[in-house]
Amino acid sequence: MTRAAAIAAAERYFDEGGFVADLARRVAIPTESQVEERLPVLHAYLADEIAPALARLGFQSEIVANPVRGGPVLIAERREEGARTTVFGYGHGDVIRGLEPQWRDGLSPWRLQQEGDRLYGRGTADNKGQHTINLAALDCVLKTRGRLGFNAALLIETGEEVGSPGLREVCRQYKDRLAADVLIASDGPRLAPERPTIFLGARGAMNFDLTVELREGGHHSGNWGGLLANPESSSPTH
Repeated sequence: MTRAAAIAAAERYFDEGGFVADLARRVAIPTESQVEERLPVLHAYLADEIAPALARLGFQSEIVANPVRGGPVLIAERREEGARTTVFGYGHGDVIRGLEPQWRDGLSPWRLQQEGDRLYGRGTADNKGQHTINLAALDCVLKTRGRLGFNAALLIETGEEVGSPGLREVCRQYKDRLAADVLIASDGPRLAPERPTIFLGARGAMNFDLTVELREGGHHSGNWGGLLANPESSSPTH
């Protein structure tokens, strides 16, 4: 019954306008990490919007200055006596440029607008909508049974849209506080609008420089399906 009650509370939160109100307030904060002048706004999003919301859920938050460049990172923890499992959640508060002139009439990147069953505004799908849902879910569980049943650690950065500078360094520095049994990162594509998408894994990327040395008489394998002129022949090599 507790699970059903928490789900019912989440449904009321949405149906009665709580989700739209919270998301609209967050969308209105122009957290453009691609615009250097928005650095104070990125900090304000964490300090004035997210940290107070987490405090109401019993989290203790710390805003960490970026050790490399760019926006700050918020780390929050909620520990429960006797809890043996720790869940680590990730989100990002920054969005790409607003590009206001490119929005059609009636829409603005900094105003949540509902049309039918769709919500428009920067961050609604990436990533303010997701971490708003996650915070609401925690709130519904706490209001239903008074405890989560696990320890929770959260990291919300403000530089994901510019490649997450400094994130690696912050995670290394605070690895003990972020240690967990499971990572839930709500920042990915949704394959079908009518149902949630869950990936049972983690994405990653590696940047590298590739230098190719072409020597006289070299041969191209053709793996890419292209053509390479052979210096010793007048005909192309496939």
